[in-house]
Amino acid sequence: MMKILIAPDKFKGSLSAQAVCIALSKGLKKNNPNLKIITLPMADGGDGSLEVLAHYFDLKTIEIAVHDPLWRPIKAAYKMAGTTAYIELSAASGLVLLKEEERNCMETSSVGTGELILDALRKGAKQIYLFIGGSATNDGGMGIAHALGFAFFAKNGDLLKPVGKNLRLIEEIDKEDLWFDLKGIKFKVICDVNNPFYGENGAAYVYAPQKGATSEEVKELDKGLRHLAKLLKAANYADIAAISGAGAAGGVGGGAIAFLGAELVAGIQTFITLTQLEAAIKDCDLVITGEGKLDSQTEQGKVISGVCELARKYDKRVIAVCGAADFPIPKLLGLQEVYTVLSKSESITEAMEKAAAKLELIGREIGTQFNEIKKGKGRGSKA
Repeated sequence: MMKILIAPDKFKGSLSAQAVCIALSKGLKKNNPNLKIITLPMADGGDGSLEVLAHYFDLKTIEIAVHDPLWRPIKAAYKMAGTTAYIELSAASGLVLLKEEERNCMETSSVGTGELILDALRKGAKQIYLFIGGSATNDGGMGIAHALGFAFFAKNGDLLKPVGKNLRLIEEIDKEDLWFDLKGIKFKVICDVNNPFYGENGAAYVYAPQKGATSEEVKELDKGLRHLAKLLKAANYADIAAISGAGAAGGVGGGAIAFLGAELVAGIQTFITLTQLEAAIKDCDLVITGEGKLDSQTEQGKVISGVCELARKYDKRVIAVCGAADFPIPKLLGLQEVYTVLSKSESITEAMEKAAAKLELIGREIGTQFNEIKKGKGRGSKA
């Protein structure tokens, strides 16, 4: 009996990773009811990570009042099991919380995420996993630090609001009034990018434009991050300037290292471990993975790249099923075939709204070919 492993990421804005697994499984089973199908929904540390975690573990959901990126009161939730808390930055500080015209990372803050962390600490958390994808901010983690009791002062002694535009104005960092001794807490920050804190590949230049920054504001934000890194180093905090991943989430990656003593962890590697993906790949005949869009970012620590790396280790064939794909597909991934929902749709809107039905159709198509696939007779890209 052929054993097929389905291990996709979510299709952002359309389907959860679990829903992708269900749709593909239905299609595969249409003409092949005896196929053995194993589903392992995956994530890479971005928004939606907690939903995937909850698929595998019994987690308690805690909802509290916090502030959104523009300081408006909202309700946001995190999850907890024993003394371990799992927090998604996007829940309180995410771009999804803002209308397009509200995006302005000069004015946004990660303070709401800090409030979630503070609540978890008050409830006895000793270990915190912070998933930092999907942020609306470029504050270098200043907002998170503020919520935990750090204070940032300007040259004239004024207390600064923890937002992106004020990064350049910081002259003093005070931690005398921290709510907790953070040295006793283990922080793991899960990210899916490797950008440095500042510079042409840093947080501001790469991500601030999609968060509402103009070209001039991008330059100001980058100068602010440079200033913060220099100030932190001079004050005997960690030197975060060149750390890979420090630029994640508008600099939250680096800020978490400096302010919280956090460890940065690659998102896909975290989920590979938690889901025991390697054992599942070793034991299957064919792997199906996927994500919303296969593009140049896919190789940079995304779900597909992590799955493909393990598949190569065990010489397993891999098919990718995505919402859309940029071609040519990087040969390094080693994908045998690529199917896209968009190729089965009349428009992007239809692809998004009817993704489940299209995936079921693709699953059925793969299922009718599984004997050929097992023999190594792939038919190329389906896009």
